Amino acid sequence: MKHKTVFWLAVFALLAAAGTGMYLLRGGSGTVAVLTVDGEVVDTVDLAAVAVPYEKTVETPWGQNTVRFSHGAVAVISADCPDKLCVEQGTIEDSAIPIVCLPHRLVITIADE
Repeated sequence: MKHKTVFWLAVFALLAAAGTGMYLLRGGSGTVAVLTVDGEVVDTVDLAAVAVPYEKTVETPWGQNTVRFSHGAVAVISADCPDKLCVEQGTIEDSAIPIVCLPHRLVITIADE
């Protein structure tokens, strides 16, 4: 019984170490939000320089989204698309997962400067 406990503790410790290593190797978090519509960059915002959160409306030929920029983070807070999945994605703070609004062809990513 004691050997099984030691084995599982070692397995979990190795998994935790591997996860930490992957996080550190990923490159950390970015500082610039890049907004693209239909593949073209329409705006970039230095999230590290945002002292007071503010909102901006992004108008596309297919509809509009309201984006909130805050220190180190970005989120779509409203959209006139039918599914509103971009709003449900919430706030992003790193480059792991972008915010995407397919009906409006809007993609928001976070990248290094």
